[in-house]
Amino acid sequence: MKETKSFWGSSKLWWLVMIIGMLMVIAGFAYWFFPAIGYAVASVLFGWMLIVVGIVQVCVSAGAHRPRGWGWWLAGGVIDMFIGFMLVRSVTLAEAVFPYFIAFVFIFWGVSALIGAVHDRRRRYWWLQLINGILLLVIGFFFLEAGYLQNMLNVSFLTSLAFIYWGFSIAMASYDMKPAVDK
Repeated sequence: MKETKSFWGSSKLWWLVMIIGMLMVIAGFAYWFFPAIGYAVASVLFGWMLIVVGIVQVCVSAGAHRPRGWGWWLAGGVIDMFIGFMLVRSVTLAEAVFPYFIAFVFIFWGVSALIGAVHDRRRRYWWLQLINGILLLVIGFFFLEAGYLQNMLNVSFLTSLAFIYWGFSIAMASYDMKPAVDK
C-alpha cells in the first residue's frame, strides 16, 4: 500500500512543534492545579503562550523545507500571535474578551483539522484527525457559551482542559510531521 503524505506535510522542525505541545500541556495542568493565580494572570500567560505558538507556526511554514499545508500553519500562526498580543496588551481587555479569543482559536484549528481529515481520508487513521477536529470545535463553542455567561470558574476550567487537550493534539500531530527516514 502506498503511503500518502499528511495534510500537514513533513518538517525537520517537528520536534519544535512537539515541545510547544508539551509546554501547552504543562501550562494547562499548572492552571488546573493552581487556579488561584487568577483569571487575569491566566489570560496574560496564555497570551504569551499563543505568541510563542504563533512564532513556531510561522517558522515551520516559512522554513526552507516548508511542509505541505504550509498556508494553514502561516494563517494559524498569524492568528495565534494576533490573539496573543491582544491578550498581553491589556489585562482589562484580556479579562473581557479572553473566552471569545480562545473560542476563535479553537474553532479555527477545529476547521483546519476537519479539512485535514477529509484530505487524508486515504490514510490509515484519518478518522482520529476527524474526531480531533470535532472535539476542537466543541471546545470552541463551549468557550463561546462560557464567555456569554461570563462565568470565570467555568472559563478557568475550560481553559485548563482545552490547553491540555490542545497540547496533546499538537504533540501527536508533530509525529505525523516527522520526515520519513530513507532506508
